[in-house]
Amino acid sequence: MPKTYVFFGNVGAGKGTQIALLTQFLKERHEQNAVYIYPGAEFRKLISQEGYTNGLVKESLERGELQPNFITNWMFTGILVTQFQNPGDYIFVDGYPRTLEQVDVFEAAMNYYGRTDIELVYIDVSKEEVVKRMKLRGRSDDTEEGIARRFEEYEANVLPALKKMEKHGYSIHHINGEQSVDGVQSELLHALGLK
Repeated sequence: MPKTYVFFGNVGAGKGTQIALLTQFLKERHEQNAVYIYPGAEFRKLISQEGYTNGLVKESLERGELQPNFITNWMFTGILVTQFQNPGDYIFVDGYPRTLEQVDVFEAAMNYYGRTDIELVYIDVSKEEVVKRMKLRGRSDDTEEGIARRFEEYEANVLPALKKMEKHGYSIHHINGEQSVDGVQSELLHALGLK
């Protein structure tokens, strides 16, 4: 049965890097493909173009706010519908669900596709380390105000979404994200039983 992994962790925790390495590992070792569902990348594409919604999203992203559920759900389902073409593929979800309402949409989608083998991965990185990493990468929304706001949003919305999923019985793997990239990957592979 193909698995679905949902990655949690603060902005800058290295989720995207680890998913890329995991995707490569699965392809090389197990000849398994994976679909990467990352609404954040779609939001960045959206704000690179002109338009009314585009401008509103850009302004709120720069303030470090979570986007409205209806837009984020649209991004998530759009990627799932267009990219998930083989039921045997693994699915990696990054940056979703981030609110209680999005948990319901996520679960409805997984039920629809018959995806019952779902595990959560939490990459744990301290606030100080996250701030350091975000300042180094230098995105336009990585301002002092934007970073502070994202921490607030994370604690107010994302952590309750994670707790709701835990209550629904999903297993969760806590990974130390303050190791080297290879160290995190090794711990992750062992935790997921892939190595």
